[in-house]
Amino acid sequence: MKHFIYILTILIGTIAFGQNETLFEQGNDFYNKGDFEDAISKYESILKSGDHSAALYFNLANAHYKLNHIAPSIYYYEKALILSPNDKEIQNNIAFARNMTIDAIDQTPEIGFAKFSKNITNWLTFDNWAKLSVLLMILFVVFYLVYYFNYGATKKRLAFITAMTFLILACCAVALAFNNYNLIEKDHPAIVFAKESQVKSEPNLRSSESFKLHEGTKVQILDTVQNWKKIKLADGKTGWIPTEAIKAL
Repeated sequence: MKHFIYILTILIGTIAFGQNETLFEQGNDFYNKGDFEDAISKYESILKSGDHSAALYFNLANAHYKLNHIAPSIYYYEKALILSPNDKEIQNNIAFARNMTIDAIDQTPEIGFAKFSKNITNWLTFDNWAKLSVLLMILFVVFYLVYYFNYGATKKRLAFITAMTFLILACCAVALAFNNYNLIEKDHPAIVFAKESQVKSEPNLRSSESFKLHEGTKVQILDTVQNWKKIKLADGKTGWIPTEAIKAL
């Protein structure tokens, strides 16, 4: 019975994949003909099935861009970048989409040790830092055993220094892995979808207005209180915005 269920699951998955491939090709055909609304409908049908890919998000963003849908185009370009961060075509297209936004927000530059630490941390993913730390610990054990069972003074000293070096590097890799994990956990980006929205000083309508935001602007979600989100801009400004005004990535 288990084998039958397993085979059935594979069969259903194969059929669903084939259907999504057909929908993707149909969406591309509509896009090439200039029928961008129909293309979006086909692409969104794939998303509803739970199938996600950088190519799908990219094509969906392109279709929205052609219709001057600022917020959805940036949103889906951002989703594509998450899956394919080094894709030059996605980077170029999202730059064009961002030029359509109204809000001009200067990003606060990172300097000194904070910038250096972030660059090093993001050099590898959390999983890769963890794998590297395991490899370095194995090398530490190997060279420590060489040190322990070797009787030659020079070789023993060299093996000990090498073992300690790998141990220090392993500890650094572990620290960078956890730092990378913490950066990801604190990263809660969202895109403003409302044409214009007031950002309040407190999470209620009676509070004073801090500033206004327009569609397409990227923000960071810091906190949630009922139907309000506390957000932070790239320039460091913070405030509260209605939950329905933004869409989390």
